[in-house]
Amino acid sequence: MKRFRPLTRRGFLIGASAAATIGAPALGQGHAMRRIAPNRASDAFTPDVELELICKRDETSILTGKATRVWRYVGNLIKGPPNAVTALPDAYLGPLLRFTKGQKVRIRLRNELPEETVTHWHGLHVPMLMDGHPTAAIDPGETYVYEFEIRNRAGMYFYHPHTHEKTATQVYRGLAGALMIEDEEERALGLPSGEFEIPLVIQDRSFDRDNQLAYGDDMHTSMFGFYGDRVLVNGRCNLTLDVASRAYRLRILNGSNARIYKLCWDDRTPLTVIGVDGGLLEKAETRPYVMLAPAERVDLIVDFSGRPQGAKLTMLSGEFYGLIPPMAQRMMGSDLAMGEEFPLFTARVTKTSTDSWKLPEKLSTIRRFRKDEIANLDDPIPIAITMARMAMFLNGRPYGHDDIQPRERIPVDTTQLIEIFHERGGMGMMGGGMMRGRMGGMGMGMGMMGMMSMAHPIHLHGQPFEIIERSFEGDEDAYASVRDGLIDSGLKDTVLVAPGERLRIVKPFGDFKGRFMYHCHNLEHEDAGMMREFSVE
Repeated sequence: MKRFRPLTRRGFLIGASAAATIGAPALGQGHAMRRIAPNRASDAFTPDVELELICKRDETSILTGKATRVWRYVGNLIKGPPNAVTALPDAYLGPLLRFTKGQKVRIRLRNELPEETVTHWHGLHVPMLMDGHPTAAIDPGETYVYEFEIRNRAGMYFYHPHTHEKTATQVYRGLAGALMIEDEEERALGLPSGEFEIPLVIQDRSFDRDNQLAYGDDMHTSMFGFYGDRVLVNGRCNLTLDVASRAYRLRILNGSNARIYKLCWDDRTPLTVIGVDGGLLEKAETRPYVMLAPAERVDLIVDFSGRPQGAKLTMLSGEFYGLIPPMAQRMMGSDLAMGEEFPLFTARVTKTSTDSWKLPEKLSTIRRFRKDEIANLDDPIPIAITMARMAMFLNGRPYGHDDIQPRERIPVDTTQLIEIFHERGGMGMMGGGMMRGRMGGMGMGMGMMGMMSMAHPIHLHGQPFEIIERSFEGDEDAYASVRDGLIDSGLKDTVLVAPGERLRIVKPFGDFKGRFMYHCHNLEHEDAGMMREFSVE
């Protein structure tokens, strides 16, 4: 690892050309993106909540000793409830934003960084002009005004840059924050709140000897993603939560660039899951563990009742295999190999409580789409994942501004069936010749493509989707180490697609016309071109 230095596309191509055994890069070349003028406040929009978010350079104490230089969001509430903007203590993460369904929100984003940036409201259903499209990036010194109505149901969402070819490095420096939405359905449940509701953002980072962020600037990072050697939770190492012997609500976001976690308690207490990306499940589910890919969220109820004062419970990332290729595992410089067991945070019971709370049997009602509402039931839109000859594509093409293909044109106010899969072909990911064992990929085919087989978290902007079918062909032993942690019953905006998997999802494209991204949320992959756009027309 080196001191943090943003990876340029030129640096990636130089590294790739040195890998003669892998082949020449097939990435599309970097290009200038046509930009739109910064949006201004509208006199016709009357906000219920108004705030300012400043993107700036700062320093913060993360490790013992010298402070670490970071980039961060700083929030100032202009109008609205006091809890709309809450700074997280001792953390570089952006403030926790809390809105209510139906509120009108105005956010003034000011760029005080040395480069362009833009902010995406991950999971929110907003117009293209407010979505943080890369064309809306603003230069240093500029301000972009976002104005939108909160249309989403209650849930945990988040915000982060979506800057063209700079998303990974900007998020890694510290630009990210959690966003909560409330609604009447959720409030009626009386779920743990206030000090008993704890948001947790999990990220991995590496540091040099001066406590400064270190970032891989090599071909390995570009191809497989960044994997740090320390886990930070809410921006802190070795986080310990002091809790009472009662029920808590833990709302967890994987804010890492590329690392996938397998959440489980050290004493193997089952997890009680009440929600995922798009809000509450219809009823709670008990799981031995939960897989959490970058950008995915999970909502847990944890009851510490009956645990004596001084008891500790540690959340681990448990053991699994098959989600990254053996080549990446061998080359990984991190001391925390993905798929090995390591601690994330600890809950320590410091006081007893007589508070009692019962989990409601019914949590929410999710409107499911009927078959007759799906516009293309017999002809699903493909999202084919390809990693070959150093290329990272979706549907056989790298990201290209205004490169909209016929199947990417979607009529507005329609509901579409979409199929996500790893591309087959001569170097397919789901063929025979499976390599088994700890280092093997789940669906490896023959040749170099098999060696590149890995999981991808696929994120679709706009409204959340339903997962209606998940099939698998490949290494059953590897798949068994993750299968029970995949939650398909709730609404999602990001889904982990393991090697050998094929998913069918149903997604509405309502209300807003424009171009909306779909991409891999392994941020190094996104920056390298594994991103496309739907044109909703």
